Amino acid sequence: MAFFKITYHDTLHFATLHNYGCTFHCSFCSYKLRSGAEGRPGFSWPKPERFPTVEELKEALRSVAPEKVFFMGGEPTVAKELPELLAFAKQELGAVTRLGHTNGSRLLLEFLDGANVGFKAWSPELHRRITGRDKNLIYDNFAAACDAGLEMAANMVYVPGLVELDEFEGTVQFLSRISPEIPFHIMGYIPVPGEPYRRPTDAEMEQAEALCRTYLRHVASSHLTDAEALDLTCRDHRFRVRTVL
Repeated sequence: MAFFKITYHDTLHFATLHNYGCTFHCSFCSYKLRSGAEGRPGFSWPKPERFPTVEELKEALRSVAPEKVFFMGGEPTVAKELPELLAFAKQELGAVTRLGHTNGSRLLLEFLDGANVGFKAWSPELHRRITGRDKNLIYDNFAAACDAGLEMAANMVYVPGLVELDEFEGTVQFLSRISPEIPFHIMGYIPVPGEPYRRPTDAEMEQAEALCRTYLRHVASSHLTDAEALDLTCRDHRFRVRTVL
């Protein structure tokens, strides 16, 4: 598992390194919108033809001199070159470093400024059913990262019939005990091939947002269609990037 692509936003001056692979096996992973019902959750499709060397990655970053460097997945923390690239981004480029999206398995990394953690469930049994991993590691890591001074944010996917409002309430209660200022984003599930779950209604999304706002002060939501998810540039200018490697 390694980084295979770098994109750059010319106006907002951030670079994103994209990793191939994940440690969770969430059956409703949005990557399956491209890979299909038999696709591996967290593995982009098609598989990259090659993986650049660390020096190639560094040279591409030098060429754009980003103010911020984001690391994305799959799950970016499984990339063996991540520690070296974090050090490079911070020490040579002087950039802000963030895990743009992570499952929270590994957060206390040197030269990391912050992370956006995708929580999957509050109930231990459901968390293990969805991810194949223990819940406590993720929640404990998030709390430890906050204690260490990292700039943290969180999100969760609303999957009717699977990840319901009680799961959201448990998670946002947990977050509020750390700080009610933690940003939290609710993502409406986008039906993927091979899964029985439906997309939440607008009313259900509003109900979820209202619930979360009783605990946290900075709550947002997104409710994309599959077409919008496959072309995020149509909804958000932050995705209008160019590939530099």
